[in-house]
Amino acid sequence: MTATLAHIWRHPVKSHGREQLSEVSLEAGKTMPWDRTWAVAHEGARTDGTDWAPCANFSRGAKAPQLMAIACKLDEATEALTLSHPDQETVTLHPERDSAQLMEWVKPLMPENRAQSTWVVRVDGRGMTDTPFPSLSIANIATHRAVEGALNTPLSMQRWRANLWLDGLEPWEEFGWIGKTLRIGDVEFTIEERITRCLATTANPETGERDADTLGALKTWDHQDFGVYAVVKTSGIIRSGDKAYIT
Repeated sequence: MTATLAHIWRHPVKSHGREQLSEVSLEAGKTMPWDRTWAVAHEGARTDGTDWAPCANFSRGAKAPQLMAIACKLDEATEALTLSHPDQETVTLHPERDSAQLMEWVKPLMPENRAQSTWVVRVDGRGMTDTPFPSLSIANIATHRAVEGALNTPLSMQRWRANLWLDGLEPWEEFGWIGKTLRIGDVEFTIEERITRCLATTANPETGERDADTLGALKTWDHQDFGVYAVVKTSGIIRSGDKAYIT
């Protein structure tokens, strides 16, 4: 199996925006730098913000689909984050220092019948990924196309919020990699488990409206999974266009 790393994405604030990269430096045992560095806790959260916590504690696309339409750009030197949304004015802020401004900006995007966003969490040393272990998510473009075919409609790949996208594979090939080592460029990853998907993927990343039954499509294959979680095994830099293969 030989594939190509087609896209690299990070999500500086969990469920609040996406940003494409051309390359990224990864460290063994760590999450992607600046991916899910911050998370927005809601008023029903059961976390003190000092350690990893499950996604149910945070505002996210599964409960607030309009969040899926946020795009962002991060200035790593200043940690200034520029957020944009089709129904909101673009804003630049620091997620922690300007948390009150961030809460005000996202308020119109939150359903009134859901727990409202209240404060920002940042855990030193790791991103607030959906797994209790520091992970990256890897997706297969061919699998995405299979889901498009099942729904008979084009879909944005950003519905899946994956970090790394591979091209040149067979659909669902990635599910056979569990427990194996994937090498992209000079970096090795251990493939840990499949990703079970939620309602966030039903929302259009351009509009924030739920407009596709992605979960129903997945269930035609008798599961609700898309993509795999991986752990960085060796440090290094990966770049779009790098070759990827199972070792």
